[in-house]
Amino acid sequence: MKKTLIIFMFLLLFSCKKQETKQSESEIPEIASVEKGLILFQENNCAACHQPDQKVIGPSMQEIATIYKKENGSIVSFLKEEADPIVDPKMYESMKINLQITKNMSDEELESLELYFLSHSK
Repeated sequence: MKKTLIIFMFLLLFSCKKQETKQSESEIPEIASVEKGLILFQENNCAACHQPDQKVIGPSMQEIATIYKKENGSIVSFLKEEADPIVDPKMYESMKINLQITKNMSDEELESLELYFLSHSK
């Protein structure tokens, strides 16, 4: 009887540790990357307004990256509507509707978009 109880407790302890390991692995945060930013840029049709080196409807990605780097601004904060626009404030009202998309993105996704934009700076 004691052997059965010891074996049962051992198996219970072993199975609990195994579940904890699985939970820890699934809780590893995603890492932002330029590549993920490119995918998000394409999936959300950002190119309709932003081109790499020329103004279309919105400022070019080069202009955005250069100004945000110079001003030490946060594209992530802007996309969350937690910071004022610093590139072309008069276009802000036109872009506000698109910010509804970015407000629903994770921090990792927004950081990826920021990295992608910043990769276009000169």
